[in-house]
Amino acid sequence: MNLPTPTFGYDIPILRTTNSYFILRGTHLTTKPDEDAVVSPAVHHFVPTNHTIFQQLPQLKTLRFPAPQSPLPTDRFRQRYTNAMMSGDDLERRRRSKDSNRPESYSPSSYAHTESYWTSWLIPVFVVANIAVFVVIMYVNNCPKHNRSRIDGKCVARFLGRFSFQPLKENPLFGASSNTLEKLGALQWWKIVHGHQAWRLVTSNWLHAGLIHLVANMLSLVLIGIRLEQQFGFLRVGAIYLLSGFGGSVLSALFIEQNISVGASGALFGLLGTMLSELITNWSIYSNKAAALITLIVIVVINLAVGILPFVDNFAHIGGFLTGFLLGFILLPRPRFEWLERHSLPADVRVKSKYKVYQYVLGLLALALVVAGFTVGLVMLFHGENGYKRCHWCRYLNCVPTSKWECNKR
Repeated sequence: MNLPTPTFGYDIPILRTTNSYFILRGTHLTTKPDEDAVVSPAVHHFVPTNHTIFQQLPQLKTLRFPAPQSPLPTDRFRQRYTNAMMSGDDLERRRRSKDSNRPESYSPSSYAHTESYWTSWLIPVFVVANIAVFVVIMYVNNCPKHNRSRIDGKCVARFLGRFSFQPLKENPLFGASSNTLEKLGALQWWKIVHGHQAWRLVTSNWLHAGLIHLVANMLSLVLIGIRLEQQFGFLRVGAIYLLSGFGGSVLSALFIEQNISVGASGALFGLLGTMLSELITNWSIYSNKAAALITLIVIVVINLAVGILPFVDNFAHIGGFLTGFLLGFILLPRPRFEWLERHSLPADVRVKSKYKVYQYVLGLLALALVVAGFTVGLVMLFHGENGYKRCHWCRYLNCVPTSKWECNKR
């Protein structure tokens, strides 16, 4: 492509930070002090960071560049300029974490959001709460006392006393009986609709069928949730977790009428959905975005595919995923760089809107869908609607019959 000739001789707004210079007109590119240049393709100028003007007047907010006294950019500069011209990404800087001594890093093909990292405390609290609830479940279950008939075998790990597990033939996940789970708040359609126990839509997310179920979910929560909380804070991630779990419970209750359902899987799938929507709504700031998108989609598809196996409530997964996916557009868009640095800009520099237009559109559309989805789902649920009557093929989303199992015997 033909590169425009670098132009000088007009006022260019400049913001000087500790580690770099920012050209505040058009698309923003940054460079470390030991690199060679700051490039702004929107105005086609090229300014070496070792230019004498920076050394002489380091605090200037605007400056008029004279005609260059040095030769035009070298091949290395020109290649960087070519890449910048061909990239439409907005490139912004990452502020260091308060407790980190590492220098800020910049990339000409990626975005680092200007914000401090949060300390993750809510996700660990959720993990501890789930473990504590499981201990209470096993205390209430008291297998040695309630399994006197021993029809399904003896209690497992009897040295634990009243905390021992139900026989594996009854519960292969090393947990309590279904009666105990139902007593403590498991999702059960009849009791929600006819027993007026809507609180089960919330409590079921804090119960787990067994030790294996608990460990798998808590590991997933730590791996996914802590990263999100560090980036977006406890308030938004906590809201997404709780609302996603609730959304999963609503969809599950509409279809699972004969069995009980427990687990935090709906909330976890909500966090996965949020990661996907966050990538989409902040698309322009990421490098390797296609690879990240494909990776996320593959992870989601594999996890949803596991849900077609028996004894897995895939409707809770789907409901949680859809809720989290929509909430990500509402709660996790990243502001424009100009907005974040508006207090440091020269007075004559106009600040654009906080978010991009497409972020506003996606957020409003997602908000409408979330409100409509919860409204329709709750109305159908408390009117005693059976989801299968409205969607006959939906049964295959939850279980696919094979020669190894029959779904109607779940």
